[in-house]
Amino acid sequence: MQFTASAAPWQRYIALGDSFTEGLNDADPERPDHYRGWADLLAGHLAAATGVDVEYANLAIRGRLLRQVVEEQVPVALEARPDLVSIVAGGNDLMRPGADPDELAATLEAAVVRFRSAGADVLLATGVDTRNTPILRRARGRIAVFNADIWSIAARTGAAVLDQWGAGWIQDSRLWDADRIHLTTEGHRRMGLAAAAALGVPVGDDGWRTPLSPQPPRAFRVAVAEEAAWVRGYVGPWIGRRLRGTSSGDGREPKRPVPLALPRP
Repeated sequence: MQFTASAAPWQRYIALGDSFTEGLNDADPERPDHYRGWADLLAGHLAAATGVDVEYANLAIRGRLLRQVVEEQVPVALEARPDLVSIVAGGNDLMRPGADPDELAATLEAAVVRFRSAGADVLLATGVDTRNTPILRRARGRIAVFNADIWSIAARTGAAVLDQWGAGWIQDSRLWDADRIHLTTEGHRRMGLAAAAALGVPVGDDGWRTPLSPQPPRAFRVAVAEEAAWVRGYVGPWIGRRLRGTSSGDGREPKRPVPLALPRP
């Protein structure tokens, strides 16, 4: 089933998920202690393209597993009666050994069906191809299976899909922050435009598809130093949290818990 908007122009958009949707590491220029991110930008594109009042909530919290998103965020979003939701989760699960992508997909599809039954359009997203990232590339097979499931879910339910796996521009390391897991401000800007395109929202800017100019290769010594710094600064702490059974999102609340009207463009 090809995506066809059933509720556009959308007037109440709610974003669900983990750190990707929370917006790490795109600092909000208006609120330095908060992150902005692609979902915030997408909400702005919706308002600008339609000229109608758009209410927007973002329930995403960093570190959340798919089960937590479904249990904690889905009921809150359903109660708010959105006409558009984005659900992007499962990446944290897939990084863990033994994760079952098909089981995750079944959990995700059940949530999508609930929203579709309530009359809301749904935006999903595939995972990024990790072939160029050491350590993370070990999960590439699981991510690919989960992506195939996502396309099948979309075909069965009529959801839209933001295709990160097939986006060549996203493989540029300059669009990723130092942790190699979260996008930079420019990465989020492009992702917001890509999400709008997936929904068929006209934005008048197709430049997000254009890759950045080629950059010179890293010297061997520089590459080794950067890889070592990444492992010390990010991989080590991540493993430490897994061993302690803690999460970077413990104790955090959603940054935008209720739908609020965006300023008119």
